[in-house]
Amino acid sequence: RNLRRFLSDTMANTLRPYLNCIRHTLTAALCLRNFPSQVVERHNKPEVEMGGSKELLLNPITIARNESEKCMIEASVNSVRISVRIKQADEIEEILCHKFTRFLMQRAEQFIILRRKPVEGFDISFLITNTHTETMWKHKLVDFVITFMEEIDKEISQMKISVNARARIVAQEYMRQYVR
Repeated sequence: RNLRRFLSDTMANTLRPYLNCIRHTLTAALCLRNFPSQVVERHNKPEVEMGGSKELLLNPITIARNESEKCMIEASVNSVRISVRIKQADEIEEILCHKFTRFLMQRAEQFIILRRKPVEGFDISFLITNTHTETMWKHKLVDFVITFMEEIDKEISQMKISVNARARIVAQEYMRQYVR
């Protein structure tokens, strides 16, 4: 039990600088304002999604913990897109991550800032517009993204342990036929 707590604390301590960097970058990037389209009158589209005017886009920032775990923050004058690549050590984690993120993206309306389709090369993406920052607290939006990133690793690890335990029980029952 103490070993689990130690490993959990150690993992949390190695994850903390990565998440703090993302937190500070997101807080700075979420200085958004209402900016109507320069092309179509009475339209207000997220510039980070449209990409029509290069002068309205900031350089994308990629924060990587390692090769398989990274976050890209793309900011513009009226929107920010956060794309997250979740750590996947083996095939089971890849399958679980794909199924879990697909499950979440099918319910994007309930998450409000979740995109239905991730950016290429990432597992899940969020889109925060100026209307979100006008109706919600900025620090709560940042907290949601950070908490999501902390919890998704735990969820996938727990699912992997559950799948392995179930596979072990199935294998034992199957082998019991031949060992009588």
